[in-house]
Amino acid sequence: MIAHSINITVFAKEGEDKERIISALKEFIPFDIEKEKIEFNQKKTLGFDDKKITVLEILLEKEKHIKGLLDNLKEKLSEEAKYLILKQKESRLDQELNFFLRFSKQRWIEKKELWLTDKGKCFHIKIKLAVFPKKREKAIKKIEKMFS
Repeated sequence: MIAHSINITVFAKEGEDKERIISALKEFIPFDIEKEKIEFNQKKTLGFDDKKITVLEILLEKEKHIKGLLDNLKEKLSEEAKYLILKQKESRLDQELNFFLRFSKQRWIEKKELWLTDKGKCFHIKIKLAVFPKKREKAIKKIEKMFS
């Protein structure tokens, strides 16, 4: 098992085309989420200046879904992006061994390009790595295997 779960979230802010963002989020997944009975969540909240935000979320927990998404990401990532992910692997891994990636929302929606970003307008991917024993060194090796 590569990971226990993968959580993908993106924000649709007031004034943005929410349906287009939902469609782009579903395109991250290399299979039909309705057919596979994967839950798609929408939560409403308030952002800065009390602007309405819809938080869109997909949670993958089955091994075949996790592997499918990771294989798809690896295929779509440029060699430069993979190199950057590996270079930044330490800073992208938290104490709980969750690995984080952020991809530009605009680049994915407009060009279907996975462009790493550290800015706010993005698709957030949280990968809860399956590592036993739960040690950082083992998690790093798993990340290296995933993106090399």
